[in-house]
Amino acid sequence: MIYKSLLSIILILFSPALFAFSSSTSISPTNFTGSIYGILALLIFIIGYFFVLAEEIIHLRKSKPIMVAAGFIWLLTGIAYTLSGDNITAGLSARHYILEYAELFLFLLAAMTFITTMEERLVFAALRSWLIVQRYSLQKIYWITGLIAFVLSPIADNLSTALLMGAVVLAVGNSYHKFVTVGCINIVIAANAGGVFSPFGDITTLMVWQKGVVQFEEFFQLFIPALITWLIPALIMCKVVEKGPPSGETEKLGMKKGAVTIIFIFLFTLALSILSHSILNLPPVLGMMTGLGILKLFGFYISKHEPITQDQGHIRHHQAENMATHAQCKGDHTDVIRRFNIFKVVERSSWDTLMFFYGVVLCVGGLATLGYLTLLSNFLYQGLGATTANILVGVASALIDNIPVMFAVLSMEPDMNLQQWLLVTLTAGVGGSLLSVGSAAGIALMGQAQGVYTFMSHLKWSWAILLGYCAGIIAHMYIGNML
Repeated sequence: MIYKSLLSIILILFSPALFAFSSSTSISPTNFTGSIYGILALLIFIIGYFFVLAEEIIHLRKSKPIMVAAGFIWLLTGIAYTLSGDNITAGLSARHYILEYAELFLFLLAAMTFITTMEERLVFAALRSWLIVQRYSLQKIYWITGLIAFVLSPIADNLSTALLMGAVVLAVGNSYHKFVTVGCINIVIAANAGGVFSPFGDITTLMVWQKGVVQFEEFFQLFIPALITWLIPALIMCKVVEKGPPSGETEKLGMKKGAVTIIFIFLFTLALSILSHSILNLPPVLGMMTGLGILKLFGFYISKHEPITQDQGHIRHHQAENMATHAQCKGDHTDVIRRFNIFKVVERSSWDTLMFFYGVVLCVGGLATLGYLTLLSNFLYQGLGATTANILVGVASALIDNIPVMFAVLSMEPDMNLQQWLLVTLTAGVGGSLLSVGSAAGIALMGQAQGVYTFMSHLKWSWAILLGYCAGIIAHMYIGNML
């Protein structure tokens, strides 16, 4: 009963609500939490999120139920306000949340396109291949993959990094199941920990940065605490790694043409986004979309200098003229499908994830407009205190996922100083490592290493991860003079 009650509270608390960029644009909700409309809206959200949590069991994409729930919640919100004599507030609030989501959507779409393009150019496959052909021992692979995950995730995001390093572990693991298991756990912890000290390492840190409560350079204060949260469980788990020769391919794989240039365009885009936001106070999405435009231009150049293909086979450059008699080839608009097409790359972005964000943002936007988050904020941050509340946020993120956790906290807008905002950024980021279902990296690796890395195999090491979690919090509190 205690668990069920706690889970019910957490479902309400960590339902993602969109963050406002300034208090001047916030819309004060009327309290409809005790009305039939508020109760029905909350019930709809809980049912919708239940289907989200059951995605791995029922195989229903998480975006579908939550988008439907969002629509019904806002219908109830609109009815509640209209019947109370206010037919303006609900519409203004809905437009406010949609606008804020649009900025996050464009930023994520640009970032995903860069990552997918580098994947298409075999950047990550070449790195994986290089690690495999080195024929390092299993112990070395364990530490190398963990270290790369920690260092790479602040730039390439923790999910992509976890999948890349997970592929290395699986390739060299052969029949060493303990190595694969602890190797995957090590990667999840390292990727999540590395993602917290950079705005680009995780969607939660991106939201905190865009909110403006933590500046870009201030995230690096979390480097040592994040490192500790990874190293402690990593040192404990490495004792069980088997000794044996690695397996895998022996031929080194190279990157495709233009890969290095795309990497530099990506780094330039990140720098542009950071500087335009820090110096000019412009939305970071402007820098990302500008970089995406440059990438698209370079993609057009690549498409002109690579062999072209048709639906039913490959052709050579000198055959292009013959094909031109059957199809018009004018710039991007052509019936000839080229081997590199930036629009095909965009199509491979995680649209289910992007639509899921829409659903959860609008769901809790509606709940916030009905007054639920005000009540919850008063209970947590005024009743328990900021430090206790922020530590519990991290524990709860292991059950629900750290992204909705941070959405809810930012939407509450608790009155906290910089160190407290850094604390909740740390806990929400690394707290998801406590369980395999607590982060996108863990869920992705369970699918990649199906049958070997499982929920129960991760749970066996949760005590070690919890030690690192507590040690990281203590380190941050010590560094920030919070003790």
